[in-house]
Amino acid sequence: MYKVLSLIILFTLINKNAVSESKFYIIAKVNNEIITNYDVETESNYLKLLNPNLNQLDENKIIEIAKNSLINKIIKKKKLKKIFNFDQNQTVINKIFKDFYTNLGFLNEKDFKQVLKSKKSYTVLEIKEKIKIDFLWNKLIYNLHNKQIKIDEKKLLNKIKNKNQFSNQYLLSEIFFNKDKNESLENKIIKIKKSINDVGFKNTASLYSLSQTASVGGNIGWIKEENLSPKILDELYKIKSGEITNVIKIGNNFLILKIDEIKKNKIEINKEIKLKEMIDFEKNRQLNQFSNIYFNKIKINYSVDEK
Repeated sequence: MYKVLSLIILFTLINKNAVSESKFYIIAKVNNEIITNYDVETESNYLKLLNPNLNQLDENKIIEIAKNSLINKIIKKKKLKKIFNFDQNQTVINKIFKDFYTNLGFLNEKDFKQVLKSKKSYTVLEIKEKIKIDFLWNKLIYNLHNKQIKIDEKKLLNKIKNKNQFSNQYLLSEIFFNKDKNESLENKIIKIKKSINDVGFKNTASLYSLSQTASVGGNIGWIKEENLSPKILDELYKIKSGEITNVIKIGNNFLILKIDEIKKNKIEINKEIKLKEMIDFEKNRQLNQFSNIYFNKIKINYSVDEK
């Protein structure tokens, strides 16, 4: 993935991939292995594909995250190659890869490849190598530290017994609208909000909403919070009953919600399933701690030169 390339190959690669017409330069070195601005750009695009929230960060911060991610991967790979045969476990890696792109919302590998290409990210083979590094690293950490994991099941059970589980249910109304061709979005929002203040939410929904609920003043009915998207829930958590949300972008359209009423429903918990979830969470938490400690321990054995 990170190759020491001749100048001829470097410039061929630049032309082939049209790397934003910028010069090729070294960002960091791990022992004798270089990380270029092209590597960092590719890693940045990959990380933003996995976590779109990264787009909200300053570009320099994203570059720093990508650079550190690449340094860590190189160190882990060098360590793992001393312990494991990298040619094994391919069937497992292929299965993990399929789960990986499915969890990202892709129906098949072809669609995933197309998005990777359009985002100027990694090839499938390169992603499979990243998956292999993670898989073998987790295996190494588990082999080294699994006997050190301590779980107090009695304490976790008491947490389940003492925790009241409730879920909100919302009585919602909506105004679903889009931007008019001859009017700015800002003016449209100002007009709708003025109408809400002047004639009320229901009448405004009847006037402006594109949803079928416009005929009933935007009334959606009762909806459990587990049936709402995280994006909408984030906005609902900011307001109280009787208040309206900020404008929420839904695809190419926009949405304003009003909470007419909130009620709490008690959730029946399957204690066995909940206990298993808590045990798994605690195991992973401890293994992550062991992973960080072990990585910092081996990192000092590698020369890391950041430009």
